[in-house]
Amino acid sequence: MSMDGCIFCRIVQGDVPAREVFRDDTAVAFLDLSPKSPGHTLVVPTTHTENLTSEPAGLALMADAVTTVARTITDRLGASGVTAQINSGAAAGQEVFHLHVHLIPRYQPGQSPRGGPDEVLTQLLGS
Repeated sequence: MSMDGCIFCRIVQGDVPAREVFRDDTAVAFLDLSPKSPGHTLVVPTTHTENLTSEPAGLALMADAVTTVARTITDRLGASGVTAQINSGAAAGQEVFHLHVHLIPRYQPGQSPRGGPDEVLTQLLGS
């Protein structure tokens, strides 16, 4: 199920390019266009779910993907930790109304990866 005009649905369907980090039947993860730190990644369910309280329960569907991508961020980018953040609803700051988890890498001073998003993507993909 997809929602016409939803940018994240269009990314899931492959109609809009994204720097994809992970994909399976339940979730897609890609680099944020306005990262808070190098490797800031969004994980979205492949089924359109508006927010945390909407049906279908998208968070349950993508829980394994969130864990997998968080591990990839720490292992391949050397992050010391990861902030997982969900903004659910306009009052909470949600801007795209397709449920998504922000995985924001946290680094020790001077330890963040060098280079732009393409270099970060290469590191995340292990290429």
